[in-house]
Amino acid sequence: MTEATRDGDESGGTTAPVPSAAHRVHGGKSHEHNNNVAKLAFGAIGIVFGDIGTSPLYAFRETFVGPHPLALDHLHILGVVSLIFWSMTLVVSIQYVSIMMRADNKGQGGSLALVALLSGQLSRSKYGGLAVLLGVFATALFYGDSMITPAISVLSAVEGLTVVEAGLQPLVIPIALVLLVFLFVLQKRGTAKVGALFAPVMIVYFVIIALLGISHIVSSPEILWALNPWYAIQFFITDKMLAFLALGSVVLAVTGSEALYSDMGHFGRGPMKLSWFGFVMPCLLLNYFGQGAMILGLDDAGAAEAIQNPFFMLAPEVARLPLVILATFATFIASQAVISGAFSITHQAIQLGFIPRLTTRHTSEHEAGQIYIPSINWALMVAVIILVLTFRNSSNLASAYGIAVTGAMLIDTCLLAVLVTAIWKWKMWVAIPVIALFFIVDGAYFAANLAKVPDGGWFPLLVGAIAFTLLTTWAAGRKLLRERMIESALPLNVFAKSAHSSAARVPGTAIFMASSNAGVPSALLHNIKHNKVLHERVVVLTVDVQDVPYVEPSERYEVKTLDSGFYRLTLRYGFMEETDVPDALSHTQACGGPFEMMKTSFFLSRQTLIASEKPGMPIWREKLFSWMMVNAASAMVFFRLPSNRVVELGSQVEL
Repeated sequence: MTEATRDGDESGGTTAPVPSAAHRVHGGKSHEHNNNVAKLAFGAIGIVFGDIGTSPLYAFRETFVGPHPLALDHLHILGVVSLIFWSMTLVVSIQYVSIMMRADNKGQGGSLALVALLSGQLSRSKYGGLAVLLGVFATALFYGDSMITPAISVLSAVEGLTVVEAGLQPLVIPIALVLLVFLFVLQKRGTAKVGALFAPVMIVYFVIIALLGISHIVSSPEILWALNPWYAIQFFITDKMLAFLALGSVVLAVTGSEALYSDMGHFGRGPMKLSWFGFVMPCLLLNYFGQGAMILGLDDAGAAEAIQNPFFMLAPEVARLPLVILATFATFIASQAVISGAFSITHQAIQLGFIPRLTTRHTSEHEAGQIYIPSINWALMVAVIILVLTFRNSSNLASAYGIAVTGAMLIDTCLLAVLVTAIWKWKMWVAIPVIALFFIVDGAYFAANLAKVPDGGWFPLLVGAIAFTLLTTWAAGRKLLRERMIESALPLNVFAKSAHSSAARVPGTAIFMASSNAGVPSALLHNIKHNKVLHERVVVLTVDVQDVPYVEPSERYEVKTLDSGFYRLTLRYGFMEETDVPDALSHTQACGGPFEMMKTSFFLSRQTLIASEKPGMPIWREKLFSWMMVNAASAMVFFRLPSNRVVELGSQVEL
C-alpha cells in the first residue's frame, strides 16, 4: 500500500499538501482560536451536513408508506419518532461524532484513512489484511451511495411540486433530470465560487425546517414523549417484525453519518462537533418531531393525505412553493457534496494503489482538495439518470437506499473494534459493551435493509461488488507485477559499475521512473540496450505514497548516491497529496546539484502483459488488470511531467 506506481509505467504519485484543520484551527490568542472554530463550524454546515440534512424529506414518510406500511396511530408515530431520535443519538452523536472522529490519521477521517492507519500499525498481524479488505469494501459501497444520493435527494425535493399542484406530476422526472445533468456539467468548472453560498443556504434551510417543526410541536406537544426510549421498545414489543422492518426506513434519517467522519480533515473535530450538537442535530430533531406532531394532530383522512409528503405539508399552503425551491437548493448542495466526496475518495484510492491513474483536474489554484475527475463524474451522471428513469420516484429509490450506507456503517464498526482493542488498548470491560452496542445497532439496520434487496437494494450491492472486484484486482495485479519485475531485477550498484565502461556518456540528466527501490528499471535497461548511451547524471526515481495523509517537507526526499553519476531518489507523499514531480525536483539539490527541466529527460516504461505458464491470478482477472492498465491515464499528465521531456519505452512482463 505504500508504493505509488499505478500501472505498468514504472512510476507513481500526488499535489502540494493542504494543511489539515488540526493545523488551521489554532491561533496565538483564545479569541482567534474561537473565531477560527466558529468559521470552520459555519463552513461545515454547508459542505458536510447536506446529506443527513435532507433526510427529513423522505425518512419519516418512508417508515409509514414504504414497502412495509405502518398504521397512523399513537403507538407507531411515537415509536418511529423515538427510533429516529435514539438512532441519531447512538449512531451519529455517539458512534461517529464522539468516538469515530477520535480515530483520525493525522487529522484525516474516513474508511480509507482509517484503513491506512490500521494497516500501518498492524502490518505484521492478522488484523492488517482484514482491515484493508474491509476498508476497500466500504469504499466500494460508497460508490453505490454516491449514485443513489443525488437521485433520491433531488427527486424527493422536486416531488414537492405535486403538493403545490397535483397536475405538475408529469413534470417531476423531466425537471429532476435537468437539474441533475446541470449538477454534473457544473463539476468541471469547480465549486469554489458556488461553495461560498452553500453555508448560508443550508443555514436558512435548517432554520426554516426547525421553525416548521416547532409550529406543530406547540400544537401537539405530546409528541415529546417520544424522547423516552420506552416508546421505541414498546413498538418492538407490540409489532416485532414490522418494527424490525421499519428500521430499514428509520436508518434513512442517519444517512450521511460516514460523510461526517470522512470530511473531518477539512474542518476539524471541534468545529464539526460544534456544528452538529449546537445547530444541525437540534434543527433536524425539531423537524422530525414536528412531522410526527402534525400527523398526531390530524384525523384519519387528513393523516392519510399528509403522510404522502409530510415534510412539505408542515408548511402552510402559501409557503409550500418557496419551501420546494429551498429544499431543491439544499438537495443540490447535498448532491454536490457527495459527488465531491466521490472525487476525493477516488483520489485517495489511486494514491493507495487500489485504482489505476485517472485524469485529475484541479479546479482551484488555492485549494488542493478541489479536484475534478471526468471519468468518475460522467459515470456517476449516467448511473443517476438510469436510476431516476428506472425507479421513477423517491419512494422506490428509498428501497435501493440504505444497503450501502448501513454496510459502510457496519464495516466502520468492525474497524473501530480493531482500533480500540489493538491500538487504543481499551480495557475489555469498556471496549466489549461499547462495541457490542454498536454491532447490535448497526447490524440490526443492515439486516433490516437486506429485506429491501428484491425491491432495489440489489443495485448498490451490485455496484459495490463490481467496484470491489476492480479495486482488489488492481491492487493484486500491481503487487504481482512488482514481484515479477523484482525477480529479474539487476542490482543498481552493479549495473552502474558495468554500464559506465560500456556506454558513451552524454550531457544532461536522465530520470528513470521506478516502481520499486530495488533493482534497475526496465526503461534504463532498454535505453542502454538500444541507444548505447548514458547521461552524465542518471537518477532512478521512485514515488512512495505513505499510509498517512500528508508527509512533512523534511521527510519528502531520500537520496542514495552511487558510483559514476548514478543516484537513487525516493519522493515520499501522503495519500491526500498530489505528486508534482517537477515541483519536487525544483526544491532539492541532493542529487549532485539542481535540476534544470530543459536539460532533463524523463524515461517511463510501459509494460505489456503476457500470460505465463503459471499465472499468478485467474485468467479473467489478468485480462481485467490488463484492460485497466491500458485505460489508465498517462503517467506524464498524472505526474505533471513536461510533455516535451518524456521518453516512453515498452517491455513485456509475464504474469
